[in-house]
Amino acid sequence: MAENKDAQLKQEEREQVIELGSDITKSKKGNIYTLTIIGQVEGHQVLPETAKTTKYEHILPLLAGIEESDDIDGLLLLLNTVGGDIEAGLAIAEMIAGMKKPTVSLVLGGGHSIGIPLAVCTKKSFITPTASMTVHPVRMTGLVVGAPQTFRYFQRIQEQIADFVTENSGISKEQFEKYMMATGEMATDVGTILYGKEAVASGLIDKLGGLSDALAALHKMIDKQKVKSKTE
Repeated sequence: MAENKDAQLKQEEREQVIELGSDITKSKKGNIYTLTIIGQVEGHQVLPETAKTTKYEHILPLLAGIEESDDIDGLLLLLNTVGGDIEAGLAIAEMIAGMKKPTVSLVLGGGHSIGIPLAVCTKKSFITPTASMTVHPVRMTGLVVGAPQTFRYFQRIQEQIADFVTENSGISKEQFEKYMMATGEMATDVGTILYGKEAVASGLIDKLGGLSDALAALHKMIDKQKVKSKTE
C-alpha cells in the first residue's frame, strides 16, 4: 500500500511539472516549490492553443496551498513572460506579496509589462544580466468606448500598478512613471526597456544574479524563518 501511495505521489508530481511547469525540490536545506510564470498571463479570456500561457485560475489556489503546506518552506518564482491580463497578473502578484513564507523571484529572458509586478512581489528579486523588462503605459486591444471615463479608468489602473511596484521595490514612483511614459526608447511605442544591470540600478530589482544566487538567498531566508519559529 505504501509503495502504491509513493508511486501515486510521484505520478502527481510529474503531471504537475508538465501541466504547470512547477516542481518541489526536497533537500536538507529545506523544501522549495518552484513555480514558473511563462508566455502570456491568461485572464478572463482563453488565448489560442498556439500561445504559451500561465492560467491564473491554476496559480491562485496553488499559492494558497503552498502558504498553508507544512511540507513547503519557500517559493522560487521563475519568470519569462511578455505580460498579459492586468487583473490576473495583479491578482497573482498580490497573492505572493501577501505570503508569509520566504519568496524569491528570478527574471530570465523577460519580465515585461504586467510581469513587472510579478517580478517585484516576492521578498527578494533577482534578474540575469541578459534579461529585459519593458515598462509601458496600460494598453487595451479590441473595441473600447471612446469616452473620458475610459481614459480615466486606464489612468486609475496605471496608478494601481505604479503604487504596487513602488511599494514592493526600491524604485521611486516618479522614476517608474518616467520610464513608463518615455518616448524615443521604443519604436512606434511609449515606454522603456531595462536590461539586468539597469533594472537593478533603478531599484526595480534587488540584485543581479542567476539561479544559484536566487536559491542561496531563498535558503538564507528559510534558515531565518526556522530559527524564528523555534524561538516563538
